[in-house]
Amino acid sequence: MDDKEIRERIGRLREELKHHNYLYYELDSPEIADAQYDLLVRELKELESRLGEAPPPDSPTVTVGGAPRADLAKVIHGLPMLSLDNAFDREGVEDFIRKVSKGDTTPALCCELKIDGLAVSLHYKNGEFVLGATRGDGHTGEVITRNLLTIPDVPKKLTERVDGVLEVRGEVLIKSLDFVALNAEREEQGLPLFANPRNAAAGSLRQLDPAVTASRKLSLFVYQVVSPGDHGIVSQYQCLSWLRGQGFPVQGTECLCRGSEEVFDYIERWSDGRFSLPYVTDGVVIKVDDLASWPALGATAKAPRWAVAYKFPPEEKLTKLIKIEVSVGRTGVLTPIAVLEPVSLSGTVVRRASLHNADEVAKRDIREGDMVWVRKAGEIIPEVLRPEPRSREAGSRPFSMPSRCPVCGSAAVSLPGEVALRCVNRSCPAQVLEGLRYFASRTGMDIGGLGEKLLAKLVEEGLVKDFADIYSLTLDDLASIRLTGDKSSRILGEKAASSILASIDLSRERPFPALLSALGIKYVGPRVAEILAGAFGNIERLSSSGEDVLASIEGIGPTIASTVAAFFSDPRNRRTLERLKAAGLTMSTPEAHGGEKGGPLGGLSFVFTGELEAMTRQEAEKIVKELGGATPTSVSGRTSFVVRGSNPGGKLAKAENLGVRVIVEKDFLDLVAEARRGRGPETAE
Repeated sequence: MDDKEIRERIGRLREELKHHNYLYYELDSPEIADAQYDLLVRELKELESRLGEAPPPDSPTVTVGGAPRADLAKVIHGLPMLSLDNAFDREGVEDFIRKVSKGDTTPALCCELKIDGLAVSLHYKNGEFVLGATRGDGHTGEVITRNLLTIPDVPKKLTERVDGVLEVRGEVLIKSLDFVALNAEREEQGLPLFANPRNAAAGSLRQLDPAVTASRKLSLFVYQVVSPGDHGIVSQYQCLSWLRGQGFPVQGTECLCRGSEEVFDYIERWSDGRFSLPYVTDGVVIKVDDLASWPALGATAKAPRWAVAYKFPPEEKLTKLIKIEVSVGRTGVLTPIAVLEPVSLSGTVVRRASLHNADEVAKRDIREGDMVWVRKAGEIIPEVLRPEPRSREAGSRPFSMPSRCPVCGSAAVSLPGEVALRCVNRSCPAQVLEGLRYFASRTGMDIGGLGEKLLAKLVEEGLVKDFADIYSLTLDDLASIRLTGDKSSRILGEKAASSILASIDLSRERPFPALLSALGIKYVGPRVAEILAGAFGNIERLSSSGEDVLASIEGIGPTIASTVAAFFSDPRNRRTLERLKAAGLTMSTPEAHGGEKGGPLGGLSFVFTGELEAMTRQEAEKIVKELGGATPTSVSGRTSFVVRGSNPGGKLAKAENLGVRVIVEKDFLDLVAEARRGRGPETAE
């Protein structure tokens, strides 16, 4: 390639990687496997080096993690939380060892298994846990103290008193069996599945509601002390022992290696041994053991030079693809599914694997009857890599997706800009059923008793065609339903029907964000629903807002904005929403009405940015709500005040652009004092 072609390819790679970073770090919902992502990064690094120019500061080769969530408080890391450079083969490891060696002298190296989780920072004061944060973009993290407190592995108090401040870093993860159970529960509830344990851990930890985090059975391993010299720690191997003595959970897989052969012996030993562990590991972290040499070795903008992560190649096995089935999801997407001869992978038996879409099947030329190579992405999610052409049976034919929906027979089309085929029939029983499962799930409208079998029967008998029909069900409708199992059938009966109707009635009180999430709008899960509800306050304002207005909301952006606008522009969706409103569902936030009725801050809304001195942001928001005010998560033209603390974020610039009044903490406290003396919003202004 000439320079022009290289620059064009670099531009495309940077945009593609930024897109994948956004999905991985901010939405916790990756589209591609880690191995594919790593290949793209390696290609970008190689092309950037061929140009001989320093990459810009926003290039994915020099940035760390993703932007912190707008709706979580922020913390500045005193020592940046960097990522690690990767090595994919023996040559890469040997290159690292050469760089950290002095002449012929190779330093002692501490090897530990690499956990694929979410990096966190734990702060202790005089031995007591006081603050927890995510890595964020490496410099600014999200405060998740309350969520970390729900993890049993996090010591609330150290075994021995450590005077002053102690910062410890580690990884939050979800163990394999807990991950499988979590995805099984989400599948039962009609929720999208987590792609791998890392994203399950990240999605669970970065929640606004600590109760959600507590329900996910997260674990923790620690591996680093910031400012180790303050605690008499001189080596990484000693550091792990010291942490264990203080009551921190440490993997216990560390090994002190002297020379490259011992490092490779360690890698070889754990290449298969890792599958016996109850959690996922995707490599080995190799660190210079002498902590005093770390500052001299230094770091790049993205990674320290005193450590490298060797990535294990994914385990691949050969098995037979018996047939390809096509499933229909709640948004109408047709997905080819490989039905496999059972094969043992990463310690479990695999029988089925998603083939993603028709383009992937065609690109890999995967056919029914083929012997195929399979692996587990992230050691958990089965995927078909490629066929083994030498064993292909004579007369086999390329697979082609059906031109019609396999469930309802309607046309299957590919929408502009999409690879996937979709069933165009919004009344398709498969789509209706999947959508209803999602709507009734625990994180949606939380309608107990309205499970998949009952919903399927209600759809089959024509009693439920959309969300609103659920609220028209009667005792007679439900009590007479016959549910058929594998070996028996039964009538639901009045007692069970009455219980379900009570749950349906109770769901009318579910908060507005829960309803928004339950509607199944693409990309709108609980987190995005909270942002939209906070920004617009009610369904009328939200549904009448155009793409530009939606995209301007912090945490939304053009992709989500387009799907939200498209949903509300559909007349069928509008009719369903009108019926849901008539059924008495909650269509607005309390803040949309000015908070608690009669409160002295009623009608006013406060958005906080930066760190406050007198209290935490959560405490400040609680005070506002107690006095009848609102605390939306995003700045809009309707925001009354933006309260600026130290190190403010992007909300400050947005407030200035919109002409929203910005006040400092002292002004806010004065307003609170006036409000508590009984002065109303007029005085507060």
